[in-house]
Amino acid sequence: MELKDERDIAAPPEVVWAALLDADVLRRCVPGCTEMSGNPEDGFEATVVQKVGPVKATFKGEVTLTEMKPPHSLTITGQGKGGPAGFASGGADVVLTPTDTGTKLSYDVNAKVGGKMAQLGSRIIDGFARKMADQFFDDFKAVVEGADAMDAPAPDAPAEVKKGWVKRLIGSKD
Repeated sequence: MELKDERDIAAPPEVVWAALLDADVLRRCVPGCTEMSGNPEDGFEATVVQKVGPVKATFKGEVTLTEMKPPHSLTITGQGKGGPAGFASGGADVVLTPTDTGTKLSYDVNAKVGGKMAQLGSRIIDGFARKMADQFFDDFKAVVEGADAMDAPAPDAPAEVKKGWVKRLIGSKD
């Protein structure tokens, strides 16, 4: 399965780049991710719980970043095993291009699955993969732009505005 798309993110390429290398940001953006650890140099390990059609599984996987050209492009490669449910593997070429309003993030994803999940058929798998990629990049955009729900103050919190991820990164003062 292949998927190409892009997102316009209202942040400079250096901020978007830093977010792509941050385990906490990735954990918050990967749908179903319960754990994420590691670093860009050695790779990341993740645990993700997902349901594809009637098959629900906990995937344990590894993600590596290669061909890094800061802050312009990188390749993300990953694989995960979900026990009897099967496996998933794939990668994404990510390109960051400066724009007048921030950064255009373009991605080209390829993915494949095996085991019980592969028996569900390509229409279900392709639809699920597209949904996962869209959700990841929508969540990523929200986190980078500081609109992440995890950064919002609690309903009964004082009127003080909590800094978003980007403002904490660049040390901007309100």
